Amino acid sequence: MASFVTEALVLRVFDFGESDAVVHLLTPETGRLVAIAKGAKRSRKRFSGALDFFNQLRVQVDQRPSRPMARLEHAVLLHAFQEIRPSPSRFALACYLLELLGRLAPEGGPRGDMQRLFAFATGALSTIARREPDLRLRALLELRALDALGFRPELGHCVRCGKELGPAGEVAFHVADGGTVCGACALKIEGLLRVHLGTLRALEQGLRLPAERLDRLAFPEGALREARRLLARFTRFHLGIELRSERFLEEILSAAESRTRATDSSSPEQGVRT
Repeated sequence: MASFVTEALVLRVFDFGESDAVVHLLTPETGRLVAIAKGAKRSRKRFSGALDFFNQLRVQVDQRPSRPMARLEHAVLLHAFQEIRPSPSRFALACYLLELLGRLAPEGGPRGDMQRLFAFATGALSTIARREPDLRLRALLELRALDALGFRPELGHCVRCGKELGPAGEVAFHVADGGTVCGACALKIEGLLRVHLGTLRALEQGLRLPAERLDRLAFPEGALREARRLLARFTRFHLGIELRSERFLEEILSAAESRTRATDSSSPEQGVRT
């Protein structure tokens, strides 16, 4: 592959030398792509301020085996997701998802898989731009990111024997095996997480629902705590590190959740449904 034109999402940008920039992109053609933009800090004609994270672009890339890094020749801004930047919670969740994609997205892969991953990434930013995130949306988008990356956990069958899980009760989840295990198989494994089937069913629904309907998904407080613990352990297992944006995101969303609870508890109409 030499020169090609594609859409791209900017995951990360940093200066390189006096006038160049190294840009980490996600594209529907190649997956994750690292390219150098020569003269990026000088050329308004070729890049015109488009090289900023969250930005969705149309880019021209020159990628040759003889070069250690692809070259970004031209970029045009298609969408900037402007609504994300003024809101701390939107900004924090979007940064977390971009960092997660930047760590786990493959460099190359089947074109259909890369298109699905790119569609998830742009769709997730659109979802965040439309509404203020909460802990539920963070959990569901994190799960959908893992699914798009090819790390979807098994939530309905035993990963050891394939047995379908029962309709109710508590089951075990084995992070290293990538999913739930039945009672018989759990006797042979150490280091299991206990999780209620209701939590798993809610997560399965979160994978099936259209993104614009995620806020309608019922997620009781206890189930959300279980889901967050499961996803934190599972994501960390695949990453191997704590992302720089993770702690900031937790602080922002937890503070927002506390403010919401305080407001609800002081409302005279609390508990009244029409």
